[in-house]
Amino acid sequence: MEFLVKSTRAETLKTATLVVAIGEGRKLGDAAKAVDLASNGALSAVLKRGDIAGKPGQTLLLHSLPGLKAERVLLVGCGKGDLSDRQLRKLVASVHGVLKGLGGGDALLALGELKVKGRDTYGKTRLIVETLADGTYLFEQFKSQKADPRALKKITLIVDKAELAAAERGLQHARAIASGVAFTKDLGNLPPNLCHPSYLAEEAKALGKAYKSLKVEILDEKKLKELGAGAFLAVAQGSEQPPRMIVMHYQGGKKDEKPFALVGKGITFDTGGISIKPAAGMDEMKYDMCGAASVFGTLKAVLELQLPINLVCLLACAENMPSGRATRPGDIVTTMSGQTVEILNTDAEGRLVLCDTLTYAERFKPQAVIDIATLTGACIVALGSNVSGLMGNNDALIKQILKAGESADDRAWQLPLHDEYQEQLDSPFADIANIGGPKAGTITAGCFLSRFAKNFHWAHLDIAGTAWISGGKDKGGTGRPVPMLTQYLLDRAKV
Repeated sequence: MEFLVKSTRAETLKTATLVVAIGEGRKLGDAAKAVDLASNGALSAVLKRGDIAGKPGQTLLLHSLPGLKAERVLLVGCGKGDLSDRQLRKLVASVHGVLKGLGGGDALLALGELKVKGRDTYGKTRLIVETLADGTYLFEQFKSQKADPRALKKITLIVDKAELAAAERGLQHARAIASGVAFTKDLGNLPPNLCHPSYLAEEAKALGKAYKSLKVEILDEKKLKELGAGAFLAVAQGSEQPPRMIVMHYQGGKKDEKPFALVGKGITFDTGGISIKPAAGMDEMKYDMCGAASVFGTLKAVLELQLPINLVCLLACAENMPSGRATRPGDIVTTMSGQTVEILNTDAEGRLVLCDTLTYAERFKPQAVIDIATLTGACIVALGSNVSGLMGNNDALIKQILKAGESADDRAWQLPLHDEYQEQLDSPFADIANIGGPKAGTITAGCFLSRFAKNFHWAHLDIAGTAWISGGKDKGGTGRPVPMLTQYLLDRAKV
């Protein structure tokens, strides 16, 4: 799908479908008034009949209005007063739902006059384009019969001339974020028999070939042993698939500038190991690598925008399987940091691959480290699927991430990381246990990781509830939190 922004009079343009807004109480917006005037009152006549009330997301399709070059006019209700982000997304999704069912190859959206709480032209444009792009996503590479090619190929947003520069910037950022989101979705939706640690390593190498500003390093099993990554290797030892730590260096800032670091959990399939999961819904454990996938997607957005920052991306990739070689409950392993861990539950494996990867991240002397992981079912219980869980050891970093989430409409919620919770991880046999009991599971998982992040500013995002949609025909990756992470890096780059 091609997206454009233009400053022009919507009523004068030739297009398959022209979209204009109608306020609640059948009020015509500025663009709709111009269309009504050009069509000799055609819109006023329709509104007088009461065919559309103007409530947010309501649509009415009109054909062959006199005086217009547009083949169709689609009226969309925008309510009264300022829209929320959610209302805008629903409105745009409603418009796109109509457009993709039509035969026209293009559409003009004269929605620049919509008022959205807390958003300027840049913010509105970005949210509209990201929503439209999300609606065009398809994953059908394993279907023998593909969906019919969609007629709609181009959507143009109409804005005032004074707002054109801001809209173009919003469009540029939205394109990059949408590309990253689609990449993340693709990786998450792939079947686990194909998307294993070595596959992700090849994806990293392909990115390195495509972008000269990216250097890729793959740490294999032998290198991980040399580094003393005992926790990481313990997770992988039950699988035939070898583990990989993927390290990607993006150099967009000054040579001596400290990088930001993103660390992603990449468990390409999680059976739970010897502490095996229930069979129902286990197919969705292919999404346990969505932390790594979101780092891939964020990096892709950064590469497309060529942000003036330095970024290190570290992906902890392994498969958690039960076998005669698998780690047992009660095993004790030594981490790269030298701390020992008693493994009480082999299904708490994400923190084991992450702890060694966080230790490895120290060598880059990062400005800040954010790890992203589908870490705990407890996070879904606490926060549902609307917001990601957030913890960390630096208040400024936490505030930056929360602000980025608000700006990107991809929000997080801070959970406490108090010392009292650390006591739940006490082990009589090792320095630390890998689980802290049934209470506050998301927080104790964060406490575990905090033991390996003492030497830098660190935040942890638990995306167990937000990384994919579970069950039913709509099952699939969401691409979150790519918008939030990209916004965080846009803010750091002051773009």
